[in-house]
Amino acid sequence: MSRVVIFSASVGAGHDSAAQALADRLTARGFAVDRHDFLTLMPAGRAVCGSYRRIITHAPALYQCIYARTERAARPGLVQRQLLRGAEQAVLDAIPADAVAAVATYPLAAQVLGRLRAAGRLAVPVVVTFTDFSVHPLWIAPGVDLYLAPHAVTAAQAVAHGVDPAKVAVARPLVSARFAEGSAARREAARARFGLAGAAGAREDKPLALLLGGSWGVGDIEQTARDLAASGVVTPVVVCGRNAVLRGRLRAAGFPHVFGWVGDMPTLMAACDVMVQNAGASSTLEAFATGLPVATYRSLVGHGRTNAAVLDEAGLAVWVRSREELAGSLLELTSGVRGRRQHNAGLAMVGGGAEPDALIMELIAELSADASVGAVAV
Repeated sequence: MSRVVIFSASVGAGHDSAAQALADRLTARGFAVDRHDFLTLMPAGRAVCGSYRRIITHAPALYQCIYARTERAARPGLVQRQLLRGAEQAVLDAIPADAVAAVATYPLAAQVLGRLRAAGRLAVPVVVTFTDFSVHPLWIAPGVDLYLAPHAVTAAQAVAHGVDPAKVAVARPLVSARFAEGSAARREAARARFGLAGAAGAREDKPLALLLGGSWGVGDIEQTARDLAASGVVTPVVVCGRNAVLRGRLRAAGFPHVFGWVGDMPTLMAACDVMVQNAGASSTLEAFATGLPVATYRSLVGHGRTNAAVLDEAGLAVWVRSREELAGSLLELTSGVRGRRQHNAGLAMVGGGAEPDALIMELIAELSADASVGAVAV
């Protein structure tokens, strides 16, 4: 049985969810799949992740400065290069002899795999799957055989960073099959499951706005919840992830629908009418697959803003830039033409395009054929 090795990272949940979705697809096609958390292979990986979390939570201005600086850089900085070199042997050791491809759903893993491939130390093809809609230069590395982009705008950004257009393909986004558009009956059942029905069992008189801040519950979630409630258009349903402090504050403030970590996000999304988010990564794709229109509001700095710009440009998620715009945008998304357009655009995006697993299989077959021809020629 041929094997594909996927390198992700437990930085939030987006990189891992993409890796799992790809692993499910490849397994269904008969591949054996190994998954590795790159942070366990890189020296001080956990410390790096912890520092990132503290900075993005408590010092967003500093994170924006770091992000902007690295966005302009042609390659990783000195400290990053040293950490990545320290991960090279562990990454090689994680790729067994029967592997036919290595995949990265995390940019630092892409750097190591690509450079190993370029140096001739890795014989199998390297595939990089973007988990953001915008492309930071850290995703781009020499030696990568194929980049899979969720949208044409993303692919264009990769090319603008110097990637050969022949090595970039727009592929169906990696979303679990558990996320799917449901019926009105499913929505009612989902609302009952999460206690979102009215006091007498009636439906809420306002649309339900699912508010997410990722698995860490980062960003201006509390103020966003207040703004949503004050808009008078929606009732906020807030998911705080593993941020227990935020969950406690919101409950103490009297918000009726506040959750911590939610294991059944497909059902919660099915219960809601619109999603408001601040980062634009995996949860946005999941909302598209569920048929929810999406708004970006009070976006995170760095990748949050660059993702918001791409989503807005692509017509997939409106970027609400001020509190004054919020009520009108929510009305348009829950009862207007914009909501229907975004609903259709999101479903078309996650339901169409080339299958990422099929593209990986084509790459493996192509390179295997080239190797066979070369062997015959010799």
